[in-house]
Amino acid sequence: MKIGIDKIGFFTSNYYLDMVDLANARGEDPNKYLIGIGQKQQAVIPPTQDVVTMAANAAEKILTDEDKQSIDMVVFGTETGVDNSKSAAIYVQSLLGISSSARSFEIKQACYGGTAGVQMAADHIAMHPDSKVLVLAADIARYGIKTPGEVTQGGGAIAMLLSVDPRILVLDNQSAFHSENIMDFWRPFYKREAIVDGHYSTDIYIDFFNKTFKDYCDKFGRSLTDFSALVYHLPFTKMGLKALRTVVDDSPHSQKLLKAFDQSKQYNAHVGNLYTGSLYLSLLSLLSNSTDLHANDRIGLFSYGSGAQGEFYSATIAETMDSRRLASQVDSVLSDRIKLSVPEYEKMYADGLPINGGNVTFDAANDHSRFVLLGRKADQLVYKDQQA
Repeated sequence: MKIGIDKIGFFTSNYYLDMVDLANARGEDPNKYLIGIGQKQQAVIPPTQDVVTMAANAAEKILTDEDKQSIDMVVFGTETGVDNSKSAAIYVQSLLGISSSARSFEIKQACYGGTAGVQMAADHIAMHPDSKVLVLAADIARYGIKTPGEVTQGGGAIAMLLSVDPRILVLDNQSAFHSENIMDFWRPFYKREAIVDGHYSTDIYIDFFNKTFKDYCDKFGRSLTDFSALVYHLPFTKMGLKALRTVVDDSPHSQKLLKAFDQSKQYNAHVGNLYTGSLYLSLLSLLSNSTDLHANDRIGLFSYGSGAQGEFYSATIAETMDSRRLASQVDSVLSDRIKLSVPEYEKMYADGLPINGGNVTFDAANDHSRFVLLGRKADQLVYKDQQA
C-alpha cells in the first residue's frame, strides 16, 4: 500500500520586505543578507492574518468538498499557537467545513511539528486505508526589529493532504530520528519574539543532520547516491547548504545534489522562515523548479526543530506528480505581493494582538484573502470567511 502526500497547498501574506532595503536601513552590506544568509525577501504578516487564517487559506486551495468530508484527522504543527488550550486545528476545521467526525489537534516541537504530523498521518492511514489526513504547518517567525535574527523572519503556511495512492510523493516508511534537551532556541509564554543562539543552533542543526543521516543509511543500507535530491528545513537558505556540504564532494552525483538544493531553496529565499512549514516549502520548491527529477526518484528530507528534535526520512516521487501545476500555485501567490518600505514593515510588525489581552478590532479592507482575523472580543478570537 502506497501512502504519502496527495496534495500540497501554500499561502503567505501579500506583503514582503526586500532584503537589500533592510540591509541598507541597518547599515549592512546587502551581500551579508543575499549571500551570507541566502535570503532575498521575507514575508511580512499583517494583523489580519495569523496561523489559523494562513493554514485555512493554504488548505482551501487544494481541498474539494469530497476531501472535506473524507478527512478524519486534522493535525496542526505550529509554534505560534493562538491559545494555550484550544488547538489551532479546531478553528481551521470549522472555517473549512471539514467533517466533525474527525480528530483535530495541535502538536508542538519547534520547527519539527509539521513532520511529526506527517508521520502520525502515515501511521493512521496505514491502519485505516480509507482515511484522509490534513496536515497543517504554519508559523510566524519573529526575532525583533534591529536584532541579529531580523533577517531570518517570515511566515506562511503549508497544507498537505495525505492518503493512499498519493499523486505527489510516496513515503518510504523509513526514517531515523534524534532528540536532546538543548537550549538553542525557545520562546517563553510572555514573549512574542524567540530567543535564539544563532551560531549554536546552526551547529546543532548540522550535528543532528549528520547523526540522523548516518543512522538512516546504516539502518536501511543506503548511501548518498541513492538520493536524487536532499531537502532541508530552511530557517534561512544558507543553513541547509552548510549541512549539505558536510556530505558532498566533487563527484558528479554530489554536483547533482547541489543543483537540486539550489532549486529547493528558491521559494524559501523569497518568503523567509516558516518554522514548521520551512521543510515543506523547500520540498514544494524542489518539485516545482527541478527539471531533472523523474517518477520514482528518491528524495531525502531532513526535519529539525530546536530544543531539539531531528529526523531524516525518505520518499519517492509519484508518477502523477505535476511540477507545473505545483509551480503555478506558488508563483501566483508570490507575484501578487506588495513591497513594503522599511518604515511600513516596522509599523506592520508592531501591530497585532497584544499579549496582555483586551478587545481589538482589525480593519480587513485591504486583506483580500478568503479567511481573515478580525480581532479579539471578550477574550475570543474573531475569524471571518470573506466569501460567506
